[in-house]
Amino acid sequence: MAKIINENEFKELVIQSKGVVLVDFFATWCGPCKALTPILEEVATETKGKAEILKLDIDQNQSLAREYKVMSVPTMKIFKNGEPVETIVGLQTKSVLVEKLNYYAG
Repeated sequence: MAKIINENEFKELVIQSKGVVLVDFFATWCGPCKALTPILEEVATETKGKAEILKLDIDQNQSLAREYKVMSVPTMKIFKNGEPVETIVGLQTKSVLVEKLNYYAG
């Protein structure tokens, strides 16, 4: 299961990370976000050891959502070595996400 993080953990687990991290900015009331959850679980299994999958509730962490300009959910951001390298908006297929994470994990 993808770990749900808060603002305090974000710096340590994302910004200070020395690898590839996908952060799913989601909301509990968002239908497409709920549909994305099982897809992200499969992506996490397929990219284990190459990329980390984390979830961040935008309602609980509004300042981070603003800082990263999250205007709609789901929005996923891929970070490499603490830097945002790609933004993906909307529901995606497992194959698209795995391909992107494998690309950044090199």
